[in-house]
Amino acid sequence: MNTHSLPIIDVSALDRPETLAALDDACRRWGFFHAVGHGIAESVRDDVLRDARAFFAQSLEAKRAISRTADNPWGYFDRELTKNTPDWKQTFDYGPPDGNALAPQWPRGLPTFKRSVLAFYNACEDVAFRLLHALARNLGLPPGGLDASFDPAHTSFVRLNYYPACPLPAHPAGLATPKRGHLGVNHHTDAGVLTLLLQDGRPGLEVLNDGVWRLVVPRRDALVVNIGDIVQVWSNDRYPAAVHRVVVSRDAERLSVPFFLNPAYEATYAPLATTVGPSSPARYRPIRWGEFRSRRTAGDYADLGAEIQISHYRATG
Repeated sequence: MNTHSLPIIDVSALDRPETLAALDDACRRWGFFHAVGHGIAESVRDDVLRDARAFFAQSLEAKRAISRTADNPWGYFDRELTKNTPDWKQTFDYGPPDGNALAPQWPRGLPTFKRSVLAFYNACEDVAFRLLHALARNLGLPPGGLDASFDPAHTSFVRLNYYPACPLPAHPAGLATPKRGHLGVNHHTDAGVLTLLLQDGRPGLEVLNDGVWRLVVPRRDALVVNIGDIVQVWSNDRYPAAVHRVVVSRDAERLSVPFFLNPAYEATYAPLATTVGPSSPARYRPIRWGEFRSRRTAGDYADLGAEIQISHYRATG
């Protein structure tokens, strides 16, 4: 099995030219990196992992009492599809309420669970916007040049992932989905802007780099960060969103906690004016995030055919 140490970016030094250059290189070559110096307290990280473990240790009946629905994505779910194939995982999703259908659901009997999840969400939100401002600078904008896409309210969320021990783990080559056995999550790119990932120390994340699946070795002091489809569009393919997946173990369970930085539902994104020119025309038509995300989310629940991808918005001519 191929393992690899990702590039390392010191988030506390994003104002330095050498750090911005390292971020640019990581986004070009990998689409992934380890973020150190992030400032998220060890207690915040430990608490959310502890309470995630307690939540998933509950009975299936207790977990399904707060199941998410097609109308409200916040809550528990254990039947998600990726590439129209069931994932070997259970999840809990939290995102802020919107005053309408979106309402967080909290489990009973876990008194510190809500506090731990909210603390991790808030800490990741701060780190994610610092990274967003650095990306804006690397794409030729002022630090706040992308902030308008997150007004009036962004749609970011935290997910708790639980990967039980699997009797038949699968490791298909390339972009194949398993014909026998299971992956924790099948190959995909993330639809949004940035993902910040906390892991419990057990490896499982694999990144496709130079045509080879590489297992990411967790670091205690780091979050794993990857860019999503929106950054690929903004950058006009300068920063490709990396394909990744999760493998599972026959002998051990695993936990991870990603934070997904997403724009406002009303946002429309397209290649930035700073990334296009006579020799580099815009490669994508404008995409409305609310429409794109709702179509992708619908595919998590049922096999609707090919998943919606940014490739469907490729410019022609």
